[in-house]
Amino acid sequence: MRPARSAEPLTVIVTGGARGLGFEMAHALLEAGARVLITSTRRHAELLLAAEKLRQAVPGAEVETVVANASNWADCELTAQTCLQRWGKIDGLVNNAGRGMREISDNFNLKPVHFWEASPEGLQEIVRANVMSTMLMARACLPHMVTQGFGRIVNLSTNSVTMTRRGFTPYGASKAAVEAMSMAWSSELSDLGVNVNVLLPGGATDTEFIPGEGSARKGADGQLLSPRLMRKPIVWLMSHECDSTGQRYIAKDWPDELPMALGAEKANTARGALPQIM
Repeated sequence: MRPARSAEPLTVIVTGGARGLGFEMAHALLEAGARVLITSTRRHAELLLAAEKLRQAVPGAEVETVVANASNWADCELTAQTCLQRWGKIDGLVNNAGRGMREISDNFNLKPVHFWEASPEGLQEIVRANVMSTMLMARACLPHMVTQGFGRIVNLSTNSVTMTRRGFTPYGASKAAVEAMSMAWSSELSDLGVNVNVLLPGGATDTEFIPGEGSARKGADGQLLSPRLMRKPIVWLMSHECDSTGQRYIAKDWPDELPMALGAEKANTARGALPQIM
């Protein structure tokens, strides 16, 4: 049975919310009336500036900040406790924090990287930031969601072709792991009021993940998408109206002109479209 809908605003944690996709999703959630806690790693001044920009863009917005490394368990606990102390609940978690191939190469988008030539530190950092941060933040937030009988988790992923793309190890593999965890969690939580879904832009986005300048600054497919395309999907996926769980949504395929539920149908990826990894 679904718990009665609360009149209180939703309370959502967005990791890596100081810039890029995280900032745009936090902005959209605030515009939709949510209270939002954003995190960033080792960038306190940038985090405070982002929060101020959000308050200016959305007058009256309730924004909290935590400097936290989401791949560190103590920081994850701190983030969850800060949210609970400020607002008394955790309704949603957007696992956006992560690292890309720039940890290994500054021109990976132009020249494929041989993972056996990459620094071990870079390889480990990508896996920690993408896989462990997703798992540990969910571990910190889920007990509270389960207790209240309601929760929304959205894990950020990448194009299915990137998971096995030449020169994208370990980034692609780390996101395959995130998708596998998401599907397992959705099954485990299906009767507990917590939905778990995957959201991806649908291509490289115009963020710090992509190196270069001018014509050299492009994704593997030659294009860069606007981070703003994440706004509508995240509002729907965090909402009480969204009943879906264990699904995968591509933001660039989400038509702005359609009502939320119909847009979600258009953006939903068939599970069979994922690479078959044996």
